[in-house]
Amino acid sequence: MICVFAGSARGVPDSDLALARRVGHALGASGTPVVYGGGSTGCMGALADAALAEGAHVVGVIPRGLFDREELHQGVDVVDVESLHERKQVMLELADAFVVLPGGFGTLDEVGEVLTWAQLGIHGKPTVFVDPDGYWQGLLAWIDTAVARGYIAAPSRDFYTVVADADGVLPAIAGFAPPPAVRGPLSREQT
Repeated sequence: MICVFAGSARGVPDSDLALARRVGHALGASGTPVVYGGGSTGCMGALADAALAEGAHVVGVIPRGLFDREELHQGVDVVDVESLHERKQVMLELADAFVVLPGGFGTLDEVGEVLTWAQLGIHGKPTVFVDPDGYWQGLLAWIDTAVARGYIAAPSRDFYTVVADADGVLPAIAGFAPPPAVRGPLSREQT
């Protein structure tokens, strides 16, 4: 199962929605089950609609009270949880890999926690940023700066891959090899 982090905001660029649809189609066409945040709007909704159209099993993990009932995607299997932290824990347990699409603070929080858990050796699963137009370049540049200044261990760059479009997602996941640091917790100085 692939976990996809994406925003649910309305009114986002059509190019972001098209990207989410392409990723949903690619995952669904490959028969890959999807877990995501459960929304029916924005990139979340576009992703789920496309994956479902391809016959994929799609699971939405939703903290109680986060979405109004009409914003929940009605076509997915829903897992209700108590909190955003529990949502991330369930997604980590269900997922074999993580895909990151455009989103806001929630998406940033999700990918930040997944990369932190990888750095600490909690998991050795790949993370793939799908970034055709540089949306995530600011974050990726910050990671490079944090590595250069010693706040993040250099092998942590190998916890993620960046691809230009949906067709690169599955090959990036298939080609992932956890960096050596994932095989055990890093020292306190490296966290």
